[in-house]
Amino acid sequence: MATAKQNLNLIFTLSFLFFFHLHCSTTSAQAPAPAPTPPGPPDVTKILGKAKQYTIFIRLLKSTKVADRLLGELNDTVDGKSIFAPTDKAFLSLKSGALHSLNDEQRVELVLYHVVPIYVPLSQFLTVSNPMRTEAGASGDGEFPLNVSTAGETVTLMTGLTKTNVAGTIYSDGQLAIYRVDQVLQPLQIFSSNSSAPAPAPANSLKAAGVAEKSKALSITVHNLGLFAVSVVSFALSL
Repeated sequence: MATAKQNLNLIFTLSFLFFFHLHCSTTSAQAPAPAPTPPGPPDVTKILGKAKQYTIFIRLLKSTKVADRLLGELNDTVDGKSIFAPTDKAFLSLKSGALHSLNDEQRVELVLYHVVPIYVPLSQFLTVSNPMRTEAGASGDGEFPLNVSTAGETVTLMTGLTKTNVAGTIYSDGQLAIYRVDQVLQPLQIFSSNSSAPAPAPANSLKAAGVAEKSKALSITVHNLGLFAVSVVSFALSL
């Protein structure tokens, strides 16, 4: 009897272990897989780096910290961004020393002037209200206005100092759009104030001014000699 009872206990124990293992295996198989980690926001500098010919704009994005700002804003906003990226050739066509003459604040404003705080597909520029606001600041006259006009599929950007067309789409994903422009967008707030300094006088003008001064000095000398001669004659006649 003892042996039979032990056999029954052994069978019961083994059965329990079998069904317990089966249950655990079934539960593990039915457990949902962990959700994939959502991708981070698009990195503007990496996109432009792959597109080539944007070395100067990338350098400005990094040195002004605008690249980090865009990364954070794209991670937090649902409005997206639109960026007009000037080519290296566009920057090289600026007046000599134009970038070097800007202070740190103006460099930040220049980069942000190329950033629109919403995602605008190329086909939707027709519906944009003018002046279009950029992240550089107010769009009033003399500040940072950016006007847009369209003719068919051509999109033209006008700053008051610059007029250029959108030359193509570099990147677009429904959140971020990056467009190529072949001229640097020059805001009035920065470049009109820089160009208001008096220009140096032409060399010919300086030469003419020098001749005039010499002529004036010679006239004064002749006049003084004439007075001296009159005085001498008067003195001689009085003797």
